[in-house]
Amino acid sequence: MNAMTPGIGHNSPPDPIEMLLAEFDPVISEAQNWADGEPVTDEQGMNAVDAVLKDFKGYRSALTKAGKERTDPLHKAWKAEVAAVKVYTDDADRMQSALVATVAPFKAKLAEQKAAEERAAWEETNRLRREAEAKAAEANAADVDAQREVAAAKQAVIDAEKAAKATAKESPKGMRKTVHHEVTDMRALVNWIAANDKDAMAGFATEYARRNHKTTEMAGVRVWQTKEAY
Repeated sequence: MNAMTPGIGHNSPPDPIEMLLAEFDPVISEAQNWADGEPVTDEQGMNAVDAVLKDFKGYRSALTKAGKERTDPLHKAWKAEVAAVKVYTDDADRMQSALVATVAPFKAKLAEQKAAEERAAWEETNRLRREAEAKAAEANAADVDAQREVAAAKQAVIDAEKAAKATAKESPKGMRKTVHHEVTDMRALVNWIAANDKDAMAGFATEYARRNHKTTEMAGVRVWQTKEAY
């Protein structure tokens, strides 16, 4: 390489924040001097800090702009990659939804059928249990044939119970229980929340007052103004 030829990286742009720190170094130093934990006690000190603060706000605004210059290329690259990946994930979601929709009607029908079979199996189990309990109560302890009938009846209950549990396991896979709701009486719901979940109601009311106190007069809300340094 020629000795006069710059090396790799010679054309990298300067860091906008580093440049800004150098440009505003006097302002930053002066702000550091005043921000020493001691509040001003006279009008002269107040005016001096206000002058520093005015310059410092210029630095802060420029810092935001420089930060954007530094992060924008990365942010745009990230957004481009996210968009590129989303093409595939969105299409995968569509295919998955289509597959679910393909089997959903039959699965729902089969689930209803299996649920009916399970109910019938447990009803039969409970009927046999009642019969076994009645046999056991009536059987003569000295009659071996009667005791054999009781044992057979108890075994029939065990077998029926196993069959009912097996039926439950035959329900189609890939289904989940979904709980739905509908607000049918808003006033009743609000009154219920106020009576049963006071913290939730207080949280909602507090946030509502925060968002609307500048434009709306509300009962139970006091609004006042003060002047604050900024």
